[in-house]
Amino acid sequence: MSQPKAASRTPFAPSLVSAPPAEELLHDLLGEAGKLLVEHPELGSPRAWIDLWNLFLHRNQSLELDDFGYDEAAAKVWQPLFDFLYRVWWRVTLTGIENVPNEGRALLVINHSGVLPWDGAMVKHGIAHEHPSRRRVRNLALDMFTTLPFLQPWLRQLGEVRACPENGERLLMREELVAVFPEGVKGVGKYFRDRYRVARFGRGGFVRLALRTRSPIIPISVVGAEEIHPVLFRPDFIGRLFGFPYFPITPTFPLFGAAGLVPAPTKWWIDIGKPIDAGLDPAYAERPMIVNEVTDVVRSTIQQMIDSRLARRGNIFTGQ
Repeated sequence: MSQPKAASRTPFAPSLVSAPPAEELLHDLLGEAGKLLVEHPELGSPRAWIDLWNLFLHRNQSLELDDFGYDEAAAKVWQPLFDFLYRVWWRVTLTGIENVPNEGRALLVINHSGVLPWDGAMVKHGIAHEHPSRRRVRNLALDMFTTLPFLQPWLRQLGEVRACPENGERLLMREELVAVFPEGVKGVGKYFRDRYRVARFGRGGFVRLALRTRSPIIPISVVGAEEIHPVLFRPDFIGRLFGFPYFPITPTFPLFGAAGLVPAPTKWWIDIGKPIDAGLDPAYAERPMIVNEVTDVVRSTIQQMIDSRLARRGNIFTGQ
């Protein structure tokens, strides 16, 4: 009697005879990432987690990337997550969407907060889904976010771009919406006691960018993000050991490990102000007095928007 032929095998997809159901499921769901998970069952190495994450991102990647690495197909995979955060977790209320132009360039200037860049993600998601033209925002991300092993490839896929004048100018000259966070690290890592106090706006680089490209400046305030990760202490020397500008101690992190990075479900408001026309002669970008004056106007406008919203806000979780 002839013997039955052995089941054929393909890489990373063993037959049911030779692989336990759990491994088979991992292979089916995650492909190469599932194989890595099987090969590193202890997952005690941060490198294993990073490799697993990168393989997962690569699995969703298409071959149609723009020159900054934005992958529209891969970005769509994450839309349910952002929609859940926007509509359910933070219950975002967005006002002033009519102040975003239907077409053409504009520089969105936003206050920064929340330790991780969730504020930019929610502004981007809100404009994409509530603007009549479904406009896409390109966030200029801080260097610290574009160098983190987990965040850097993910942010690139989502269309975020490293913050520098050259990148901002290229995007604006392509008539895109570009978002900047002039507070930088001072904003995203501020102490809880300093919440909703807009930090100094650096040296006005965003104003020079707007002047050179003749782009209107649209001020945007975010209220609600300051409470998602209340920073109580900052032993920054620990962060510098890992190449980070700060190390936040919150009520949940690092006490609860990775679970401590889950943001609190506060109630958010995103208010979009009227455009500030900085369309002067591009040569004024080299005039420090003009740059400083426009910078102060934008900063004070955002602070007033924040103060106005705080005066009307009730409970930080319900808004009532």
